[in-house]
Amino acid sequence: MPSRGVAEAQARPPVMADVARLAGVSHQTVSRVLNGFSWVSEPTRQRVLAAVDHLGYRRNMAARALASNRSNVIGVVVVNPNLFGPSGALLAIEQAARKAGYWVSVASLPKVDADHMAASVDHFRDQGVDGTVVIAPNQWALDASAKALGGCPAVMLTANPGGDHSFPTVDVDHELGARLAVQHLASLGHRDIAHFAGPSIEFHAQRRERGWRAALEELDLEPGPLLRGSWEAHSGYELARRLCEREAPLPTAVFVANDQAAIGALRGFAAAGLRVPEDISVVGFDDVPGVGQLRPPLSTVRQDLTELGGKAFDLLLGVIGGKEAGEHVALAPRLVVRESSGAAPTAG
Repeated sequence: MPSRGVAEAQARPPVMADVARLAGVSHQTVSRVLNGFSWVSEPTRQRVLAAVDHLGYRRNMAARALASNRSNVIGVVVVNPNLFGPSGALLAIEQAARKAGYWVSVASLPKVDADHMAASVDHFRDQGVDGTVVIAPNQWALDASAKALGGCPAVMLTANPGGDHSFPTVDVDHELGARLAVQHLASLGHRDIAHFAGPSIEFHAQRRERGWRAALEELDLEPGPLLRGSWEAHSGYELARRLCEREAPLPTAVFVANDQAAIGALRGFAAAGLRVPEDISVVGFDDVPGVGQLRPPLSTVRQDLTELGGKAFDLLLGVIGGKEAGEHVALAPRLVVRESSGAAPTAG
């Protein structure tokens, strides 16, 4: 038969003391188990978890927040959440937060303006979040979020570490990634390397174009044609068709600012009767799932979004804990060589 204390617990919602009594441990031991501390022995941990399961105990997070002055919730503002980079970074931040016992509240903004950003930040303040990560793809987002956040603990996931904003920033080194792509193509004998750029307002597009230009300059090569479009596949298709319709000689390789546009470019070149990589080589950026299954499989630059989201969350924990702001972290991308890039065609 259940003890008197356990029977009383069954008549009301159980509290932590009930779990401790049933497991035969102290209140502090139950707290350590529920908070994931590693120095509790495995038999004791299993006994506490069995008591939790038997009683149906659930922690009162509101009471915990009042006691600790922490909500264990962070906010994430994401602009253009339909794109691969922002959506992947958001998922990675949430996974890192969950592992650390945090929950994530998300504000998705299809466009950036001061009112929408301020409303999102105010909503987070009302929720009592401990801190905020802003995935800021352009200067408008960076400025609007910095103004709305004021002195709140925050981290900017952005490729632009400059400016007067007193927040830590983190992103992939997009310029380095572009340089890796161009250096790879040059190593295959390509001397006329075009670039299909992303939107000029976007930091990622700016950095990737800058890396393309810098690598060509280092190699003493003249920049090939620069055609600017969007991040979507249809844009890559149209840019490929435009490139083929020019009267000037066709470049032998193209570095495309992202994989979605590169997928469209492959179709555009095929529609124009060109073979990839025999007639023209293509390298993308992102390593979107599935691009290795294209025909031909796409060479690309991989950004590790799991590492990126985890680092953004770690930086935010530092700010929440009182660490000085101002740090910028640039994570190194990696070139993934597949069959869409090959030796430059010989004249003849």
